[in-house]
Amino acid sequence: MGMNSFAQTAFVKGVVLDEKNLPIEGVNVTCPNNNIQTDEKGFYEIAIPSNQIITIEFTHISLKKASLKASLKPNEVYVFNMHMNDQQEQMGEVIINSNNKKSVQGIITFEAKDIRFIPGANAGIENVLKTLPGVNSNNELSTQYSVRGGNYDENLVYVNEVEVYRPFLIRSGQQEGLSFINTDLVQNIEFSAGGFQAKYGDKMSSVLDITYRNPTQFGVILEMSFLGGSLAVDAVSKDKKWSAITGIRYRNNSLLVNSQETQTNYTPTFADIQTNINYEASPKWQWSFLGNISQNKYLYQPLTRQTNFGTADAPMALAVYYEGQEKDKYDTYFGALKSTYQVSDSFTLKFIGSVFHTIEQEYFDIYAQYRLGEVDINIGSDTYGDIAFSRGIGSQLNHARNDLDALIANLEVKGFKNWKQNQIEWGVKYTRESIRDRVSEWEVIDSAGFSIRPPIVLPKNDEPYQPYSGLLIPYQYVYATNFTNIDRFSAYGQWGRKDNLGTNEIWYNLGIRMQSWEVSGDNLVSNFQTIFSPRAQFAIKPNWEKDMLFRFTVGVYSQPPFYRELRDYDGVVQPDTEAQKSINFVLGNDYSFKMWERPFKLVTEAYYKKMTDVNPYTVDNVRIRYAADNNAVAYAQGLDLRLNGEFVPGTDSWISFGYLKTEENIDNKGYIARPTDQRLKFGLLFQDYMPKIPSLKLYLNMVYNTGLPGGSPAYSDPYLYQNRLNDYRRVDVGFSKVFIDQKVGMSNNKFFKNFKELSLGFEIYNLFNNQNAITNTWVRDVYTKTEYAIPNYMTTRVFNLKLNMRL
Repeated sequence: MGMNSFAQTAFVKGVVLDEKNLPIEGVNVTCPNNNIQTDEKGFYEIAIPSNQIITIEFTHISLKKASLKASLKPNEVYVFNMHMNDQQEQMGEVIINSNNKKSVQGIITFEAKDIRFIPGANAGIENVLKTLPGVNSNNELSTQYSVRGGNYDENLVYVNEVEVYRPFLIRSGQQEGLSFINTDLVQNIEFSAGGFQAKYGDKMSSVLDITYRNPTQFGVILEMSFLGGSLAVDAVSKDKKWSAITGIRYRNNSLLVNSQETQTNYTPTFADIQTNINYEASPKWQWSFLGNISQNKYLYQPLTRQTNFGTADAPMALAVYYEGQEKDKYDTYFGALKSTYQVSDSFTLKFIGSVFHTIEQEYFDIYAQYRLGEVDINIGSDTYGDIAFSRGIGSQLNHARNDLDALIANLEVKGFKNWKQNQIEWGVKYTRESIRDRVSEWEVIDSAGFSIRPPIVLPKNDEPYQPYSGLLIPYQYVYATNFTNIDRFSAYGQWGRKDNLGTNEIWYNLGIRMQSWEVSGDNLVSNFQTIFSPRAQFAIKPNWEKDMLFRFTVGVYSQPPFYRELRDYDGVVQPDTEAQKSINFVLGNDYSFKMWERPFKLVTEAYYKKMTDVNPYTVDNVRIRYAADNNAVAYAQGLDLRLNGEFVPGTDSWISFGYLKTEENIDNKGYIARPTDQRLKFGLLFQDYMPKIPSLKLYLNMVYNTGLPGGSPAYSDPYLYQNRLNDYRRVDVGFSKVFIDQKVGMSNNKFFKNFKELSLGFEIYNLFNNQNAITNTWVRDVYTKTEYAIPNYMTTRVFNLKLNMRL
């Protein structure tokens, strides 16, 4: 009897606020057979009957009445923040009929308000994504991530429905700086790890869809820390037709990078300004502009490095002494104009145009002398911890003068039509990519006085026993100049519908994408190609006592080559490179339930991807180099689980687990692990507060990944080097003391009376000081000719202090 009563109940909760966004205590919240009052923080939670339209009334002795109509499913929890005033009643204005639309599509949503406080070396949305199952990264200095076996270039990112891009030449996470997404400006966050609808673009792995907020009043957000600072300003015109939100950010990663084992003189600075301007020309016609200007400067002068490895009985070390420096600079400019026209209540048109321009340079000359040998482990020895016996002595000189200028322009029209229970969406898009690229880089390796030549060069080198008659050439040498244009035309159409199957609810969506593209340029033979990508989604919500939702997705996800995928190992553009193709199967289940009288959800997804025309690649830090030959097939399979809910009342936390196996078969040599073969993943994002001191909060961000493949030396056969890096283990923790917010209350101090939020945070990155590796450096033993894989370690434990305020 109790279980049946429980199954017929749903919940509405939230905070009641006044015109100044201050919490209101003592508001009567009433629905049939239930009546409660908001507490001193304005919070309420009320149980309502499910599967019927219920009116909830909000009344207060000094304010006008407000009401809300809601229709929820059994056990469903809906969060609604009500605004009340003393001017007019609000009755019947809001109808909630929650149909789990995002869950049906397999999309994860986040609360933007908490993301700013989640600790991480690169705090922000990507930092939170890396705690999800199926999303992997072993580089805390990078905002890039791989999803379900894909690489960094296989992820779509949209801001306000506009696709955004990253710089091209970045080869290290140290050089990345700021993500395009400014967390201070974000309203909604949606993420799909695979099986997304046809309305999204032609990439094979994931989609991150960000919506910036449209401000309703003036406001300021300020953050300062040892790593930099940010300022965001909301502005609204008196007639409410104009609104703008502008963010300025500055970051200096010296604190993080100086914790690495390489001693450097290092000045990495990153800055950007971003604005989103909205104009409501009429109730049916709105305009918006999104603009961004960013500059990344990377000045790097390495001095020394010693990496210890081996075993306790046979410890070894690599000691390196450097000369030279690296100077990199990335300037990017982005602008997008969007117009939305409401033709009728059921028909909407959107027109989008955007331009992205990047000017990049990568210059370095770094000379390194190294010793590889056995470490003195005799305690009390004058040379304790130093290399006592050298197994390898050598030097190398790395040089680069790389320049790139890219201009990408887009024009797009999208349509949305609701007809009865059907939703029809379509769009057409033209893209012009113009890239001017010069790559000039080489590496000379010298061991014991002999210049080492690449193994692919003939005649064979038998020095010092016989004089070498061949040319002296660098061990690695890439030189190419590419003037490349790519014209793309893409279109999509999809149809979705919600229905009933007996007493069960069902949803289905059918769609197809098409893209045609042509690669042309100096000394290139133009090549025109076309691909089609049909996709289908089906979901059913059975009429069970348990709140269950089942999803199945099948579709073709083709990825026409972007510029980096067209450029082969020698830096030469190959216009005949075809689109990589995959057939995706995703089976998912959402189970919503209550535990400890609080809402929880367990999301489970099993997936399989069969890939053809695969473009093999190597990964060095975050630099990807493609073969541009489509000479492989591959697959990815796995299982993702995520349990999220209120482990602590009033906070949202989650635990995630992922299993992934992805392999490729290059030139029919057999299957080997792909560079992104991250077998096991465990993630935890946890929020807590002290019950007796709720203003003291804790944020915990923990990730554990099994080791990635460690790569192979230059010119070697990857089939002979299938070693793995050590497991990636990282815990970041943040403590925050909240002085002012909507729950704690406002300050009576005159200086602080206008503050809506004020908090001081202390963060510890890499709490347990784990040594995590991103890649291997390969060094050869002079005597045994053995190649040693020497790990390149990431950041150690770092402390940071952060001040957050909102006006």
